[in-house]
Amino acid sequence: MKWLVRASLSLLVAAATAVGGYAMNAGAHAEGAPAALGPGLVTVDIGIHYSKFSLSTLHVRTGTVVRFLIHNDDPIHHEFIVGDAAVHARHEQGKEATHPPVPGEVSVAPTDVGETFYRFDRPGRLLFACHLPGHLAYGMRGWVVVDT
Repeated sequence: MKWLVRASLSLLVAAATAVGGYAMNAGAHAEGAPAALGPGLVTVDIGIHYSKFSLSTLHVRTGTVVRFLIHNDDPIHHEFIVGDAAVHARHEQGKEATHPPVPGEVSVAPTDVGETFYRFDRPGRLLFACHLPGHLAYGMRGWVVVDT
């Protein structure tokens, strides 16, 4: 009977992902922790509305390449930066108004969609954030948890 419930939940999550356009995994293990995506290539849609990301935590497995699609529904610019502490320290200095195609970094114009890729190779937690003036202080941040 448990396998039927799990199979039904998996089918429901797959359908919700396809219909809603969000590749974040809403399923859960028996322990209650979110299931990790990957390994391999996965697409994750993250919305921005009222200067907030639609996702606060994403779980992936080591060896996962995430294609992030960032949907900016706000009338102002935003950015999406994922990386280690050194990456975020550099962006907090605010020396770049926009970002060239660099893995894990993308600028997103108002009502536009930005795309970036990032490979998660080591277990741990990586911050994603918007470093435009005042945005990080306002709470535009989240975490990618990389599981083995």
